[in-house]
Amino acid sequence: MRMHVCWGNYEGPHDRDIPLERIIGLILKARPATILFESANPRHEHEWVVWRDAAIPDEKVLAPGLIDTCTNYIEHPELIAQRIERFASIVGAERVIASTDCGFGTFAGYGKLDPGVTLKKLHALRAGADLAGARL
Repeated sequence: MRMHVCWGNYEGPHDRDIPLERIIGLILKARPATILFESANPRHEHEWVVWRDAAIPDEKVLAPGLIDTCTNYIEHPELIAQRIERFASIVGAERVIASTDCGFGTFAGYGKLDPGVTLKKLHALRAGADLAGARL
């Protein structure tokens, strides 16, 4: 079972998103073992320190979003590898799954990114995971 923690991937300022530090306790008490969460977008990337400072139970697996699904910028594989390594330093490489911030479409038939950009972003995610895997 997995849980997706999300502030929504709508185009907006997100300046009213609840801080992760206010809900981390509830998230960690939830039943799902794997926690998917946003950590690539500019509004939430800094919150990796909340995970670092939390008492994460040994059975929890982190699936941080390593690419932002709301921008046409294609993340560099090295940046993705660094993001993976950041979370691996918290819980260990065996408890980190490379993921995306959210889905690439909010609802059926509507996509924010060109399919070609989406594919390139997913290739970068794979290449970054390979880099991190080789180093870890």
